Amino acid sequence: MRFGPVPVAAAAGAILAHSLETAGGRLRKGRLITPEDAAALAAAGHTEVVVARPDPGDVPEDAAAARLAAALVPDPAAAGLRLTKPFTGRVNLNAAHPGVIEVDAGAVLALNRVHWAVTLATLPAWQRVAKGTLAGTVKIIAYTVPEAALAAACAAAAGALRVRPVVCRTAGLIVTRVAGQDEAAARKGEAAIAARLRALGIALVDLRLVPHAAAPIAESLAACPAELLLILTGSATSDLHDVAPEGVRRAGGRIERFGMPVDPGNLLFLGSLGGRPVIGLPGCARSPALNGADWVLERLACGLVVTADDIAAMGVGGLLKEIPTRPQPRERRG
Repeated sequence: MRFGPVPVAAAAGAILAHSLETAGGRLRKGRLITPEDAAALAAAGHTEVVVARPDPGDVPEDAAAARLAAALVPDPAAAGLRLTKPFTGRVNLNAAHPGVIEVDAGAVLALNRVHWAVTLATLPAWQRVAKGTLAGTVKIIAYTVPEAALAAACAAAAGALRVRPVVCRTAGLIVTRVAGQDEAAARKGEAAIAARLRALGIALVDLRLVPHAAAPIAESLAACPAELLLILTGSATSDLHDVAPEGVRRAGGRIERFGMPVDPGNLLFLGSLGGRPVIGLPGCARSPALNGADWVLERLACGLVVTADDIAAMGVGGLLKEIPTRPQPRERRG
């Protein structure tokens, strides 16, 4: 593509690079200049205009964006994404249903290295999305792009992103009570967790309030029919052998990971019981604000295996926004 100023008399057939006013109205950038447009520009006092002229084999921005989006998402229904019609070189990729966004970061990097005019921006990998959430956007940032560059970009990032749908449909919540606990605050916590589940389309089918001891936790876990098991303790779980992890073991389960490098969320633990995941929720889960438990819950809800190494890797980016109501903030105030 050739870009730069030309005399108005020679502008017909080129692409207008910048919007300009004429007596008949505004000519918007990206317009293919007609002989009538050139005459109107001359009558308005313009002697030259900045234009773009495609080279042989160049692909117009909208056609290029549509091709790249189709290469990224060859089967939109299977990928859980909906593609918008191209406009000014852009195609948006919107989530078709709730879930988490899976991104091949290496493929996205390869695409964005091909040519300065060919770009793809996405949400961070594994971020939760709702139906309609903008998960990615293709943008061709020039009026045309060389065919060879477009072909290379399409090959580099084929199938680079998709929305993993929620596959878990039921959850159970075990809440322990300790003497002197603020009941109103406890109820707010239960409501916050129920709201998280609703946002994912998961039904809270079993809620059990039990004393803060290993035995009743174990009994409740064994009796809960849900696919996903959650434990919220009235007193923070502060050790691998504290009340809640011990309750999981007594029920016949195991603990995969205690603690996580995400703050708020440090005191989460992850276990399993009879093939079902068990999440020991940190106290910050009583707040609706984002915390480390959300990252684990959302992945498990979408059928992803979450390992101890996965949790360890959450440390990069794991320093989240402080929760104003936190009893022990990171830094002293005042």
